Amino acid sequence: MKLTFIIPPEPTKEAPAERTAGCTRVVYPAPNIYELYVVAMLEKHGYEVAYVDFVYDKKSTDDFEQFIASDNSDIYYIWSVNLSRAADLQARDTIHRHHPHAYVCFMGPGATYFTKLYLESERDVVVRGEPEYTTLEWTQAIDSNISWSEIKGLSYLDGGKLQHNPPRAVSKSFDELPFPARHHIAHREYHNPKLKLSPYTTMITSRNCPFKCIYCVPSSLSFARELEYRRDNNRKPPISYRSIESVEAELKELHAAGYRAIGFMDDEFIWTEERTRQMCDVLKKYGFKWGCQARVDTITEPTARMLGESGCLYVDLGVESFNDEILQFIKKGITREQIYNAIRLLKKYNVPVKLNILIGTSPLETKETLRDTLRQAQKLRVDQIMFNIVSPFPGTEFYQMAKENGWIAGGEYTPTNVQRESILNYPHLSAREMEKILYRYNLRYFLSPYVIWSHMRRFTSFNEFKHALKALKIKLFG
Repeated sequence: MKLTFIIPPEPTKEAPAERTAGCTRVVYPAPNIYELYVVAMLEKHGYEVAYVDFVYDKKSTDDFEQFIASDNSDIYYIWSVNLSRAADLQARDTIHRHHPHAYVCFMGPGATYFTKLYLESERDVVVRGEPEYTTLEWTQAIDSNISWSEIKGLSYLDGGKLQHNPPRAVSKSFDELPFPARHHIAHREYHNPKLKLSPYTTMITSRNCPFKCIYCVPSSLSFARELEYRRDNNRKPPISYRSIESVEAELKELHAAGYRAIGFMDDEFIWTEERTRQMCDVLKKYGFKWGCQARVDTITEPTARMLGESGCLYVDLGVESFNDEILQFIKKGITREQIYNAIRLLKKYNVPVKLNILIGTSPLETKETLRDTLRQAQKLRVDQIMFNIVSPFPGTEFYQMAKENGWIAGGEYTPTNVQRESILNYPHLSAREMEKILYRYNLRYFLSPYVIWSHMRRFTSFNEFKHALKALKIKLFG
């Protein structure tokens, strides 16, 4: 069989969907290691797989049409998120128009939640939740011409009727999985402006987090995993951890391949001081520069010191607000004092800090609380702040709250670019007002003399500056 993973082009004038974070549009391209895990799983079991990225290659829908017309794959695989849904369904239709007998296999949070939308014919399937084993078993079933009825985590049409097979149990560890099939992207250049170093790639050491933020959309893999698990269990799935031995084996492989910088995509990278020490030791051993996401209540003095000594060049902290009442309402589980303390400790050990702030996470939000958030954030003099507008993503507690209270413009969720658009209307704070506030805050922050100077002095080459400037232009102006 001929198997092809595709990343379809964006059919509109919008920037393409970012398929790893899953809730924004592309500011700078990043490798989708989640689907590369699936590729590696198929290759491990003897299948040859092609990997075609129309977004990275800046190809158009006409280019996609020509490719499909001339291709003869038996199965096409698409990792789909909410923002990519229109592009992915259009790609499905193009495939079926040229190759009625080809299968299209969807995976990711978009397909896991909006399953029915993806199933147009009996040649379409959806892999719900964690994709590696379900995708492998279904591919083997197609190859062997056997029934799909026993494959857990699979949805499809059977005689025109929607069939949801029972869910697959979530993994407790993913040490047994092969490392992502990065050889398919070895010829591509990826850049992370926060690391300012290449060759760059992404990596994960855990899946999901246990915290209860009402609006939270974790990484696209974790979100697919969570959406599937919640259906039957009404709670978040357990966390999966990799062993330090497994992490070191992948880092050794990346070092041998010439990679110099890593962005960890874990929803929460820092768990305990001991695990963090082990991670930092192995990262320091291979000389990587790296960054991660963390909660402010995990930043202790020993942890901050370890990060600073091991080449950590950024920590993304999700703070959302400096108002304790709002933080409590959104079930963030942190306080303003903890935010200040984490930033103080990271600065003490020269670890660059990025703050992620969501506008409108609570009906308690007002223009005054937003103005206070900006004032507080600017006073802290951190390395970067990212302002976005909260979106009521289906599958979250905030979505149910917004639906019940009539806060969603038009009454139902539509895919929205949280970097500049809102579909959320509070009685006292409209979507348009939040969009204006977001744009104004981004301009005031990124064009402030302090931010310009602090970033300019860190560049070590014109190439670094060029990539950072491009990312900033997309962030501010699309």
